[in-house]
Amino acid sequence: MTAEPQIDQQQAQSSAGVPATVRASLSPSRAADFKTCPLLYRFRSIDRLPERPSMEQARGTLVHAVLERLFDLPAGGRTPEAAGDLVAPQWDRLVTEQPELAALFDADDPAGTGEFLRSAAGLLEGYFAVEDPRRLEPAEREALISAVVDDELLIRGYLDRLDVAPDGALRVVDYKTGGAPREAFEARALFQLKFYALVLWRTRGVVPRVLRLLYLKDAQVCDYAPDAEELLRFERTVVALWQAIEAATARQDFRPRPSRLCDWCNHQALCPTFGGTPPPFPVAAAPADPLVDARSRPARPGADE
Repeated sequence: MTAEPQIDQQQAQSSAGVPATVRASLSPSRAADFKTCPLLYRFRSIDRLPERPSMEQARGTLVHAVLERLFDLPAGGRTPEAAGDLVAPQWDRLVTEQPELAALFDADDPAGTGEFLRSAAGLLEGYFAVEDPRRLEPAEREALISAVVDDELLIRGYLDRLDVAPDGALRVVDYKTGGAPREAFEARALFQLKFYALVLWRTRGVVPRVLRLLYLKDAQVCDYAPDAEELLRFERTVVALWQAIEAATARQDFRPRPSRLCDWCNHQALCPTFGGTPPPFPVAAAPADPLVDARSRPARPGADE
């Protein structure tokens, strides 16, 4: 059995009403970790090794926070200037909630923080280049959604934004603060959106008409239109992925999968690919509760940028 984290209030709410047959849960971030590198999945989800946030992740989290709050304003007030005015107070809020973010900057170098905030404001300019928020009224923002598949697996994650048309059509929108992706990153982004589309299909009976990626750095839009057949195949893929995770957990066998993404990994010192040795596999005295396992914990918005 693996060591377990404490359940938070949001997790408790998301577990309410889950069928008794459910014995595991999975988020798109953790599923993508396993697809990318089984050992990375182990480090993050079983060992729960700490990771210092990168500047890019912090910037992504900040931009997501600003875009969420932007839609709290009256439609006519959702201007580039108003978004810019939200940057500093949202950063202050994030640092209060996540003190580790403050360590990204030297306390004696306020210019570094100022440059960081200006870079976030620059990404917001990219947002306004591809959308006019005065014409939008999102149905949901930063919403935790979940569904049960295969009777035993709870899948869940956070939507950046869900738009619902008058005819009931759904559009899933995901903000990306990086540039338009290379192939490896594009596959991960689409995997995440298909995950959300599957949840919406299973809970609302509607296949989203559009899965939209907004790349703010390059001011580009990538639209993808799934269909029910594709989501059915994707559901089988997700179930098979979880079965592979369970098998690896039972064997305590999570092997590295070297790729270009290794350059961004926090755990090279413990990875055999780089001459390291993983820590002993953690053991818990009590049986695990699959609904509060670290493997099911969704990533914070923007954290996977």
